[in-house]
Amino acid sequence: MSSTAEQINAAIGAHGMWKLRLKTAITSGAKDLDSRTVSQDCECAFGKWLYGPEIDARTRASMPYQVVKRLHQEFHHSAGRVVQAVECGQNQAAKQLMESDFVPRSEKLVRALMKWKGEVA
Repeated sequence: MSSTAEQINAAIGAHGMWKLRLKTAITSGAKDLDSRTVSQDCECAFGKWLYGPEIDARTRASMPYQVVKRLHQEFHHSAGRVVQAVECGQNQAAKQLMESDFVPRSEKLVRALMKWKGEVA
């Protein structure tokens, strides 16, 4: 079992990699990502932890948890939209979604994660 700070560190790294994965998918037109799966915020390791039994009710009720949970949902929804555009062969639209929607949401999520980590450390 990992501490909350360790889980948050892992999430920051893993979610940072999504930018590279999405850019690669757009550039190559690769269809190895599934938009339905990517859109699910409970499918990644952090999401499984976030919704899993390791987090107590007090933490779930806290503002940092609620903010991160919402931003994590938005992050995955946005990533799913980028992948969906790639799946449809709309790489230019995917690039636009990446810059106008995904990148700002990703940055906001990372800031929230860092703030939460600072509060639990």
